[in-house]
Amino acid sequence: MNTSQITYLVFGSILLLAVIFDLGLLSKKGSSITIRKALLQTSFWVLLAMAFFGFLWYEKGHKSAIEYLSAYLMEWSLSIDNIFVFILIFTFFRVSEKFYARVLMIGILTAIILRILFISAGIALVNQFHWLLYIFGAILVYTGISMFIAKKDDDMDMNENKVYKFLKRFLPVTSEDGDGKFTIKVDGKKMYTSIFVVVILLATTDVVFAIDSIPAVFGITQDKLVIYTSNIFAVLGLRSLFFLLRGAVNKFSYLQQGIAVVLIFIGLKMIAEIIHIVIPVYVSLIMIVVCIATAMIISVTNPPKKTTK
Repeated sequence: MNTSQITYLVFGSILLLAVIFDLGLLSKKGSSITIRKALLQTSFWVLLAMAFFGFLWYEKGHKSAIEYLSAYLMEWSLSIDNIFVFILIFTFFRVSEKFYARVLMIGILTAIILRILFISAGIALVNQFHWLLYIFGAILVYTGISMFIAKKDDDMDMNENKVYKFLKRFLPVTSEDGDGKFTIKVDGKKMYTSIFVVVILLATTDVVFAIDSIPAVFGITQDKLVIYTSNIFAVLGLRSLFFLLRGAVNKFSYLQQGIAVVLIFIGLKMIAEIIHIVIPVYVSLIMIVVCIATAMIISVTNPPKKTTK
């Protein structure tokens, strides 16, 4: 077995054991997730990701390890925006808290499968048409600028969500949660519950976010092993991060601007390669850490003043 095969085998084994441990020991069916348990679960996933970082350093060298860490931190910071939308989805569909953990896990596992397909297609396209990286870079710069000047839409109307409209149009959907089931019988007719709708929306929402985040990862590395592993570790930590931050996610008011600056930087880094300017990966790592940390510190120490209507 070569180095890459060994790394994939180790990653797959760790992932399988971790998911079983997380589902079996940390998340009993129907149990509520306290802040303490969420902190333990978040620490578990972060430490596991860092342990894999150490393994990569040992197995493939510092370059791959730093690329992995940069990509992981990028995806992890972008996850907080995911959580903001997840909260809106749960609130809109009035999901009972006892179903949160199970619904999030199913939605996230579905999102991982979709991301793997999305990443695989991206890698195949980039390998065939390298110039796509420059287009990705331009998209990231545009997205970053738009994100920097945009205001968070606290009143997002889920009724206008295109996926939700599609489901209502083509499937018999009920507002009932079916006690956690995906389908129920109503007057002898099979109906899809709100839990089913929420799972689909969680998975598709993550894929929408991946349209920005995956090109950003390509700006850090084109190593498919690093792209797969960093994405999957970041997404798997979403569930525990949701429970940890759901009461405080709006306190990070300037995180959006911090992420925007990172996206602009990564986009410019990709475009700069046209004129053979190559920015070392450790510079990307430093930029990501400084921007996200600064945005969080400013959010906590200097929160925006609420305007009275």
